[in-house]
This record gives sequence, structure tokens and C-alpha cells, in this order.
Amino acid sequence: MAHPSSAAAALSMPPNFLIELDRLDPDVPFRASQSYIHHTWARTFHSRPELYLRPQSIAEMQKIVTLARRVRRRVVTVGCGHSPSDLTCTSAWMVNLDDFGQVLHVDRERRTMTVQAGIRMHDLNLAASSHGLTMPSLGSIDVQSLAGAIGTGTHGSSLKHGLLSDNVHSLRIVLANGQAVKCSAEQSPDLFRAALVSLGALGIVVEIEYQLAERADIEWVQTILPIHHVLSLWDKDLWTSHEFVRVWWLPYMKRAIVWKANKTTKPLVKPAYNWYGGSIGYHTYHILLWISQYVPRFLPWVEWFVFGMQYGFKDGATISAVEEQRTGLLMNCLYSQFVNEWSIPLSKGPEALTRLTDWLHGDERGSAIPFSPKGLYVHSPIEVRVANTVDRHPRPFLDTSCASEPTLYLNATLYRPYNQDPPCRERYYEAFEHLMKEYNGHPHWAKNFQSVNHAYLSNVYGDDLDEYLRVRNEVDPDGMFLGAWHRRTILPPKADLPAFPLEEKEVVRRQRHTGGVDWVGEQARWYDGGLDVFEKNGSESGESFDLMAGAEAEASVLLESLRDEDEGAMKVEQRKRENTEEFVTGTNVFNKL
Repeated sequence: MAHPSSAAAALSMPPNFLIELDRLDPDVPFRASQSYIHHTWARTFHSRPELYLRPQSIAEMQKIVTLARRVRRRVVTVGCGHSPSDLTCTSAWMVNLDDFGQVLHVDRERRTMTVQAGIRMHDLNLAASSHGLTMPSLGSIDVQSLAGAIGTGTHGSSLKHGLLSDNVHSLRIVLANGQAVKCSAEQSPDLFRAALVSLGALGIVVEIEYQLAERADIEWVQTILPIHHVLSLWDKDLWTSHEFVRVWWLPYMKRAIVWKANKTTKPLVKPAYNWYGGSIGYHTYHILLWISQYVPRFLPWVEWFVFGMQYGFKDGATISAVEEQRTGLLMNCLYSQFVNEWSIPLSKGPEALTRLTDWLHGDERGSAIPFSPKGLYVHSPIEVRVANTVDRHPRPFLDTSCASEPTLYLNATLYRPYNQDPPCRERYYEAFEHLMKEYNGHPHWAKNFQSVNHAYLSNVYGDDLDEYLRVRNEVDPDGMFLGAWHRRTILPPKADLPAFPLEEKEVVRRQRHTGGVDWVGEQARWYDGGLDVFEKNGSESGESFDLMAGAEAEASVLLESLRDEDEGAMKVEQRKRENTEEFVTGTNVFNKL
């Protein structure tokens, strides 16, 4: 097998790259490729990293970070690329953790599992199931890496649960100086609170100790109801009658699909067969969405037809099933999409949803949303979910949930039929975000918000944003893990906070003829030829951080093999939940929202 140095020599890199690489441990592989094209699952953004790396050990990640610091490169960590935003785009170095997803330890008595951070939640839950355990809550899918889901504030829909990060006991993270440190509520608590929702801006999360629950089955019931009926239940038992509740809002029909689930000991029961729920419904909806690109006023009829065919044209129509919790909480994502989700206080939900529905029906004045809805038609449904983190500690600095009352999450999804951007996106999201900001809403970090900056976030996060940035700047003073998304969103303008030496900036976006955007970036210090400002008189110590006081530096395990792969570069991952059935009419992906 080729030696790491010989393989790295084939890379087209600046002259100092091999010099610095040779100074590092030759027995630790450097698994790098230059032929990888990254894209989000929805193919909304594409970028080509200078190096694409798939490490298999902490030692390899430390080597990557040390080398990146010496040759002056930014490092971006990715998992499945489910986020449709440009958060993971880079022209620098991209570290994919798919080869770093093993279960390290299971404590059955405490119901905890320690895993490598690249593990997909699907695999974590499968492993947990063999020990009689499961994740307490899930979002709509389980294909994300655990680190990615935690690091962007992913949540489920339950007033008994909050963010997925609420279940994290401890984290190990490789920082910009190459040290792997452990943090928890008791050990380096500020680093822990920053890393719980890290946005990839602190370092590479490598290990997670996660709290699980006893394995269980759930019985779910899905009912279509008039929205006035749903609103009448809002302050009664809509969100409290079951452990898990979510609602899909159909604005043009003025109806909603209410999905509720509780744990059960009943035998497993599949949902009733619906011939339309297979490929017929899937492709019919896709084609109708495509037609609406050219005839937008067609969309209200599409909503009536598609959801009536699938879930019933009469109020009160139901679908039910009994499934294992780890699969029953999941949904199918259907098509490429933009998603724009915000959190507001749960008590403001009826008012916000009523105003948004009125606006979509053309009532600009009554809705008090100062943007014209004339000629604008949007996709549906609007996803409505809840979480509760009241009295939960420690809270992530960038927690999207409300601290003083339960939280409502509203998600305005827009599909991209056959990878075409919907014409309504800019105005719809402009109006939607204006409405959310009136309630001091928090944007979901992984979604497609378009009017969020440091000034707004300072207003809603206050000291927590300042503390997050203090910790972030302390553990990564040269901005190795910062890019244009961070500058545009969480960082102050450059007039107040100049560019960091390794911060990557965006230089161009180009529309692709096949849909989506090519994103091209550039290092802030691209011109310095790789001068390592950390190295003084040949020292290899790097810098130390005050925040690491008391943190545990981890010794690394060496692996031998070298692999240069570009697998999956153009592969589209299917977002179908486990147990999706095959029928005569095709894959049954459309029987459950």
C-alpha cells in the first residue's frame, strides 16, 4: 500500500505543503483527494474543496488541523450535507467524518452511548436498539451525522423534549492548535456551551457521549382538520395530549394535518395501503409542482388535489400505525427543497399562523405584513413543531429555543421541482422572516434564512452571542474554522472585527445550468505563500488557549491504511425513512408527511 507521503506528493499543492507534511508523523495517514465536488443534498449549492479528507482516527484529524495551520488553510467539517444552505461550502479543506462513526462505549445502566462524531443517527439508533435503547427524540430524518445534527440545533417535535444537544453529556473536540480536548457541564463548561451548537466554527467535534432512552414502539395517528379547529385546541391539549405532536399547515385549504404519537405496547401495525401513496402520488406531485413554476396560480389547486388524494377530502380522515419509535418519528423528504425555519414563543403561534395565512390569501392590510402578496403563490405545507427547554441547563449559547416558555418552530418549505428554484422564494421568505422577527424569532441555523446578521442576532441572543464569540475567538484565534457564512451571519462586520488570517471569503456565485449555485471561496491570507505565523524559531508547539485549562488532551490511535477516494461525488442520497415499503404502484414514500 502506498505510503501517505507518496500519495500526498501527487497532490497539486504549494511547495511548502510537502515540506510541512514531512515534518509530521509519517505513520499517521493523510487521506486526501483533489477531485471531489461537494454539493448539498438538495443540490442548492456546489463547491470544490482544494482538499477533500476522510480521516479515520483522532490522530489523522490532529494531523489535518496541524498541517492546515502551518500552510494557512481553512478547515470545514461535513457529514451528509443535508443542510440546503452554503454553510458547508468551501474552496479550502473539507473534512468528511463518514469514516469516523464507530460506537466506542455503551453504559446500559446509565443508558448512555459514547460514539465517534461522524456516526449517522440511523446507525446510532440501530446500535442502540441492540442494547434495548433508542434516541429520545428525532427530527424528520435520521441520515445526518450526530455531530452535524447537534451542531446546528436540530430538534424534534415534543413538549417533553428540546434540542438533540440537550442529551449530550460530553464532547471531545479537536481545536485549531491540534489538541483533542474533552468538555462537559463540569469540565470547560464555556467551551461545552459553545460546542453544543457550534456551527462548525470552533473545531472538529470527534466524540460524543449521548443520553439514550429505553427502546419503545409508538402508535401514531394522523388526522386532517380545519385550521379553526386546530387553533381552538392550541391552548387546551393540542400539544400536551401526546408525547410527540406535529402539524402541517395547508394555507390555501385552511386545513391542517395533525400527527400525534405516544409510546405503546400494542403489536406493530402498518399504515393502511393507499395506491396513491406510492410512485403515482410522488411523481404526480412532482409534475404538478413543475407546472406551477410556469403557472403559479395553479398551486392552491395542487394543494387541494394532492393532499386530498393522500389524506382525505373530508375533515376528520385519519391514518394510523404502530411502529418502532426510531422509525415512526421519521418522515420522507420527497424532493429537493429550500427550507426556512424559525422559532418563536409557542403562545404567539395562533397569531403568527393566522397572519401568515391571511397574507397568503391576499390580505396585506389585515395581516400587517408590509409586503405585497399579489401574484404570489407558495408551496405547502408549512411545518409546525414544538420543543420545550424551560429549566434545561446548561443551555447552548446559540440555543434556538425559548428559555422562558415552550417553543414553536415554523418551517416554510419551498420545493425545487427537477432542481428548479421556485419563483416565489425571495418575496415569500422576505415576508416570512419579517413576521418571525416581529416575535424576536431565532432562525434554524441549517436552513435558508436570508436576512439575518450580527446586528439582529445580538438583539435576540444578547450576551449569549457575545460569550459564544468570545469562546470561539479564544479557541480559534486565526479563524481556521470560519467562512463567509459565519461572517455574513454571526460575526460583526469587518469594520468592527477585521478578517481573521485564515477566514475564507466568498468571491463568486454562479448559477448552474442544471440548477443550483456554484460557490467559490478564497482564503483571507491566500497571498502569503503559507507563512506560518505560529512557528517561532522552528518551534512546533503551536499556541495554547486559556480555555483549555483543565481540559483533557487525548492521545491518538494510529491507523495504517491510505485511501484516496471520491466516492459519492455525484451520487444523490435518497431521503427515505427505514421501512418504506414497495408496492405495485411503486415505493411508498408519500403515505406519511
